[in-house]
Amino acid sequence: MAITQEQVIDALRPVHDPELHRSIVDLGMVKAVHISDRDVSVQIALTIAGCPLRNEIDTRVRQAIAGIEDVATSAVDFTVMSDEERAAVRTLVHGDPASTAGSQPSHGHAEGREIPFARADSKTRVLLVASGKGGVGKSSVTANLAIALANRGRSTAIIDADVWGFSIPRMLGIDRPPVVIDEMLIPPEVHGVRAISMGFFAREDQPVIWRGPMLHKALEQFLTDVYWDDPEFVLIDLPPGTGDISLSLAQFLPRAEVYVVTTPQPAAQRVAQRAAFMAETVKLEVKGVIENMSWFTGDDGKRYHLFGAGGGKELADRLDVPLLGQVPLSVALREGADSGNPLVATDPDSEAGAIFAAMAETIDVDLAPTRRYHKELKLL
Repeated sequence: MAITQEQVIDALRPVHDPELHRSIVDLGMVKAVHISDRDVSVQIALTIAGCPLRNEIDTRVRQAIAGIEDVATSAVDFTVMSDEERAAVRTLVHGDPASTAGSQPSHGHAEGREIPFARADSKTRVLLVASGKGGVGKSSVTANLAIALANRGRSTAIIDADVWGFSIPRMLGIDRPPVVIDEMLIPPEVHGVRAISMGFFAREDQPVIWRGPMLHKALEQFLTDVYWDDPEFVLIDLPPGTGDISLSLAQFLPRAEVYVVTTPQPAAQRVAQRAAFMAETVKLEVKGVIENMSWFTGDDGKRYHLFGAGGGKELADRLDVPLLGQVPLSVALREGADSGNPLVATDPDSEAGAIFAAMAETIDVDLAPTRRYHKELKLL
């Protein structure tokens, strides 16, 4: 039986663009199909020139064509979308800002676009990872906890809101910037986690010298101009303390959950409680405490409490929230953060990896909101 164009299109429909997670057929990426006897060739329009995932798309397309009965050979030719086609893609997956310019979203918007995580019907849980001071390993906790949630099959993203001390791209091992499609940012993804950070727009040795309004605008763009594709979890790595960024995010995301990271010594947990009290002041719910650098396990198998003990539990009791976990001080954990090979990705069964997995399960299951938001239900 002769192979038809309809067969080829149907075979390609399940093939998704690796970044947009939509069918290449629905995105208009399949520009032409040519059939000669049992030989099939297709032309695919990439969203941008130099697409970093071109080889992945090529492999997926060839595999789909090879699955068609009677196909002998396949060939893939690439072209690039026009500006108009890219604009159509942005409108399809992210909406058209112009269409909502006259609307008044309830919690922040850029160029008229509503923040998706702030909608009442959003299924995304936003986790604000906070600390009272720097140096407690908050970013390392954020990165590894996000991967632990992804390991549970949850779609997960990170917003690196620590614009002065950005470190998430290095910790995750991200080696490419976001793709830009008609001013829409597509965040890179590694270890099942998508991420955006000021680190993509500034050199590591370049200081970010911004005041409140500029920080507010940058965060707003991270929330609105990035295509997140409705993840189940978004972890936001806050800067230390209780400054402008924390206040802006409280305004943008009034249903966010706050998780406070501290170290065991009393001085650290007393500072960490300020971040918790700030959250309560702006009506955000503190859901738990994570104690980092809790102990060091020596070659003799003994635990050495280098920074004291009990600070995390004391803070959790004071806030009347659970102590979600105690993360040990680990050379492998530190090396993984420095090299871009997070421990939870490379050795999830390690001592620290198992603790992150347990915390992810607690957040995912035990601390899941009891309320359900349905856009079709309205109060009259």
